[in-house]
Amino acid sequence: MAIPIWAWFALAALVAVLIAVDLLVFGRGEHEVSMKDALIWSIIWTVLGLAFAGVMLVWHDQAQAGEYLSGYLIERTLSMDNLFVFVPYGLQPTILMYGIIGALVLRLIFILAGAALLDAFHWVIYIFGAFLIYTAYRLINAHGETVEPDKNPILRLIRSRMKVTDEYHGTKVFIRENGVRYATPVLAVLAVVATTDVIFAIDSIPAIFAVTREPFIVFAANAFALMGLRALYFLLAGAMQRFEYLSHGLALLLAIVGLKMLLSGVFHPPVWATLVVITVVLGGAVAYSLWVTRPGAKHGPPPAQPV
Repeated sequence: MAIPIWAWFALAALVAVLIAVDLLVFGRGEHEVSMKDALIWSIIWTVLGLAFAGVMLVWHDQAQAGEYLSGYLIERTLSMDNLFVFVPYGLQPTILMYGIIGALVLRLIFILAGAALLDAFHWVIYIFGAFLIYTAYRLINAHGETVEPDKNPILRLIRSRMKVTDEYHGTKVFIRENGVRYATPVLAVLAVVATTDVIFAIDSIPAIFAVTREPFIVFAANAFALMGLRALYFLLAGAMQRFEYLSHGLALLLAIVGLKMLLSGVFHPPVWATLVVITVVLGGAVAYSLWVTRPGAKHGPPPAQPV
């Protein structure tokens, strides 16, 4: 599949427009986003993401559309891990937008590097496969682990090199007091969000390469998956505990795509089969989580705690 250069520019322009819409329309400023707005925009972003599969179908063929759709579902679900990153109340719209822009840049670098490695050294796919299976094992055994931002090495480096204020000054990253330049805690939060996304990208980028080797499709799937992340954050911020078994579904999915990579030399399942497996695994994990944690269930979710 040869992607002309104009298609990359068109995709970049489309992503830029979507970012502008997200900045200027949804979650503008620092006000609290209502559940209704979050739901409406979550639906809009999801429809746009799914609609791009139609573009691929008309532009190329059913196989490419299936690859995009499979990749989109993988990235959309794996990107939900980013929602567990702590963002201070009142700064969510701004910080999440910065995080998404940074994630798009970082993932584009990861995608191009991964594609170049796979083109130059085919055996890299077996390393990716083994890594995904190891990640699945870590994920299924990660219950009880917590993120400790104070131990983040980038955060420690910032504090050792710059003067950081103890208080927030709106969404300002730097301020100047008495002629001295200070970094605000916003810089520390951005550092934690960025480094955390690098960790998530290390998992998700190899996973989508199990579905398609085309960098254009990989980046498009990542871009559309990330664009709806802000709305999804506000929609699910108070209901994360209800997705109790989502991590189990993600672990199973990573193990399956990792095994698919390891067997890539002898086993080539059709795109539709991959799409069905992804849908069944993720849909089953979400449905079972919602059933187990339904109101009145014997092992229902604990009472919501204030943020």
